[in-house]
Amino acid sequence: MGGVIAVAVAAAAAPSLLAYNVSPSPTFLNQALAFALWAAFVMACAPVATRAAPLPVYAALALLAGAVGVSWLQALPASLALSALGTLAAAALLVAAGAGARASAEAGGSGRGEALFAAFCWGWAAAGLVNIAIACVQVFAPGWTDGVWIATSGFPGRAVGNLRQPNHLSSLLMWSCVAVVGLLELRRLRRVPAAVLLAGLVFAVVLTASRTGLVSVLLLAAWGLFDRRLSRPARVLLLAAPVVYALAWVGMDLWAAHSHHPFGGAERLEQTDISSSRFAIWRDTLALIRRYPLAGVGWGEFNLAWTLTPSPHRPVAFFDHTHNLVLQFAVELGLPLAALVTGLLVWGLVRGARNAWTAPAGIGVAQRCAMLMVVMIGLHSLLEYPLWYSYFLLPTAWAWGYALQGPAAPAAAPPVPARGFQFAAVLLLLGAAYSVADYARVAAIFSATPGAPPLAQRIAAGQRSVFFAHHADYAAVTADEPLADPAHAFDRVTHYLMDTRLMIAWAEWLDARGHVDAARDLAARLREFRKPEAAEFFADCPDAAGPIAPGRPFQCERPRRTLDWREFLAK
Repeated sequence: MGGVIAVAVAAAAAPSLLAYNVSPSPTFLNQALAFALWAAFVMACAPVATRAAPLPVYAALALLAGAVGVSWLQALPASLALSALGTLAAAALLVAAGAGARASAEAGGSGRGEALFAAFCWGWAAAGLVNIAIACVQVFAPGWTDGVWIATSGFPGRAVGNLRQPNHLSSLLMWSCVAVVGLLELRRLRRVPAAVLLAGLVFAVVLTASRTGLVSVLLLAAWGLFDRRLSRPARVLLLAAPVVYALAWVGMDLWAAHSHHPFGGAERLEQTDISSSRFAIWRDTLALIRRYPLAGVGWGEFNLAWTLTPSPHRPVAFFDHTHNLVLQFAVELGLPLAALVTGLLVWGLVRGARNAWTAPAGIGVAQRCAMLMVVMIGLHSLLEYPLWYSYFLLPTAWAWGYALQGPAAPAAAPPVPARGFQFAAVLLLLGAAYSVADYARVAAIFSATPGAPPLAQRIAAGQRSVFFAHHADYAAVTADEPLADPAHAFDRVTHYLMDTRLMIAWAEWLDARGHVDAARDLAARLREFRKPEAAEFFADCPDAAGPIAPGRPFQCERPRRTLDWREFLAK
């Protein structure tokens, strides 16, 4: 079992510790590493074949895959569709592997399923321990961060980890808290080390100043309050978590006042917008849902639809997600399909909770810990989109599969590991390796080395990428390079993430092709974002767009009519 623990530690910790990144994606290497290492974890666990206990989650993933396919047929670029389909397939594999690991517990009382979950917990405990150190460096010694080994926080006085997002670090730390309690209950960790580690993890959550983290700490206390089958030491630790959080917060506030160093938590309390623009994006999302209630805007099309739909009071940031999983399903899939998918996931939560609550002894503790991890990331998904990152999605899928698998009839002999898992895991591992090589094609565009081919050649090579061609298209339409097929490039890149440079380039291209009113409409949408980097584009315009007049730049004129966002796809 030592080898399984080592792989679990690598899978849980390594993606969160990798600070090095290569443009254009700051998290791609972390995610590719997560795909590869969780595939290795599946192989190390050697799960057995199971009955269809995770059926609700399988069905939800299948429906999502179907929605991706429909969106692909309509307009979604192949690179984005294939990335989504591969990720959903990987999630299904991890769900099945988690269920197969739990089923290992039925082999004549061998306890292997319990040991596999303990290995999973050791992984998250190790990840939390190292991230406590990173969090402390980012807050107390920010001068030590170099961006290569330890990321520099973009939020003064707040810990962000090497994932560079305080809420992501907070969720990781909360999973570590659950893992520590699990190890204590499974008698793999003694009381004193468990108490010290749990206190350190809660302190690190305070350093993130994450409001999601605070909610999760309260959830830990609720677990300790209501789960009377936990041991007394475990319940005391869980109930003490909010007290530790409060004391740590007060201590950090006093430290900041006396040392004149910033504490991000104090600044968060002073923010006037407690939702950090979420209320505004939810308001706009609900407007889109009312406009497209049945079929939605299509998988992966929220950013395009939202950006091109008038919204005078929109947030100034460019959003590619609604920051709420249920709203994301509703706006992209339409209300009927979103209700079905959400209902299946809720069914999976209820079934998993029931299994976890009724399972006996150690395996019951393991399943309750697994289910709490799923619930925590589910709560996070109501405020952000952590499940769009493989380093959260894949372990969530494994834990959910583990919780969903119920007891089977005792086997006369130990069950044989299913070969299909090994084959699928190898495919996932090879796919992760291929994605890195594929990504290198587009990375070469943004970080040229001495002796590299000309930019035009690098862009052309990147546009042949399977998973990342849209990044090359972005470089193609925003660089001062002649384009062989600009229409194809705009067709693909506009479905990823709109920003100021892309909107300006697209508007100018539409104007040059004679689609002047579409160009005016796109400029009007850009004006709503109030971006300083667009000031030069609007430099020759009055404060507001005026009527159409000879000699005036198109961006200074009001469109004759407001276009529906789908009309832009035909341009």
